[in-house]
Amino acid sequence: MEQSIKIQAVIPIPEDQILIEKVELERLKSLELQGRYWSMQDLEERINKKREWIKENILYKPKFKMILDVNNGGFVYYPEKKGQNWSFQANKMAHFLDKNFSEIFSS
Repeated sequence: MEQSIKIQAVIPIPEDQILIEKVELERLKSLELQGRYWSMQDLEERINKKREWIKENILYKPKFKMILDVNNGGFVYYPEKKGQNWSFQANKMAHFLDKNFSEIFSS
């Protein structure tokens, strides 16, 4: 027969902090990005890569472009003329990057 001891402990939580479930934290992070758009500079900062690397390894890779391009129902505006800016729907781009992390960063 296995022996066990039951212990009860009280751990104080500072008033400036709270405990929440991991699922709730992810939901709150997602809400933070809703309705927000990233520029190319925002994306560079987010993934710590320069724009040329991002274009070559993500934005212009045919299989990713099919998903990303707004002209295909995606969430990335690809500039059509010189002087136009890139625009990324932040919450969807963040999800895409997380979901495809290993494929993007493995070569």
